[in-house]
Amino acid sequence: TLRSGGRGTTPALLDRKKSKSFNGRSNVVVESYSSSLILESPGSIAAGRRELLALQQAQRKMRVAHYGRCKSAKFDARVVPLDSPPPTGTGIMEEDRRCSFITSNSDPLYIAYHDQEWGVPAHDDRVLFELLVLSGAQVGSDWTSILRIRQDFRNAFSGFEAGIVATFTDKQITWISSKYGMDITRIRGVVDNSLRILEIKREFGSFDKYIWGFVNYKPIFTRYKWGHKIPVKTSKSESISKDMVRRGFRSVGPTVVHSFMQAAGLTNDHLITCHRHLQCMALTEQTTA
Repeated sequence: TLRSGGRGTTPALLDRKKSKSFNGRSNVVVESYSSSLILESPGSIAAGRRELLALQQAQRKMRVAHYGRCKSAKFDARVVPLDSPPPTGTGIMEEDRRCSFITSNSDPLYIAYHDQEWGVPAHDDRVLFELLVLSGAQVGSDWTSILRIRQDFRNAFSGFEAGIVATFTDKQITWISSKYGMDITRIRGVVDNSLRILEIKREFGSFDKYIWGFVNYKPIFTRYKWGHKIPVKTSKSESISKDMVRRGFRSVGPTVVHSFMQAAGLTNDHLITCHRHLQCMALTEQTTA
């Protein structure tokens, strides 16, 4: 780029202006540079900006492009040098480290479920029975809505004690439907499944041994980075579903079974960017040690 001046045509690579500032003691010459310097001379960005920030800090009215890791292009009193280390984990919001389907708008109950239960290996028969029922109930609904009435499910089905649920009479089923507003067909399905669980206990010793046998008694650890990559069903959930249907279970399609596997920790589908991914792996190592 060329510029015409009083003495002829000279290169205009640098447009420099000088001004004087008085602080009562001495005169300070402040040199400001046009934006063309930043654009055309990238090698001097660091040195130029350090000089500008040091000399004009008292004025706080300058406009500069962002320096280092400032929040925005607007001047921010907080300046992070280029050679400073990256922010540590303490500066990262906890929600940023959770699975992507957990947001700042998520219900606290759902967040607590994600942080404390989802993906944690469950081996208690009553807990497994409960998670199987809840996984089926959230079809056509969502986990947040089901978690809000979780205690109703526990009260209605006697803490998911299969031996007690299996003895429910038609009168009790009708009463539960009336009291808790549950679909009577769903209630009958839970009662039927309790009978199937009792049969499995006689054959395998526990529902835990039966269901965990499909994964060789070790959780499946996936490594998904994005939430939309997590499938709604897998070949494993399809094989488990097929066997459960053969045994007479109800409401155990591949999608429901996969949701149950996630809830009961048979598969760890926490995203690899989620803090719970490694924590659930550590829990598995502790239980198998």
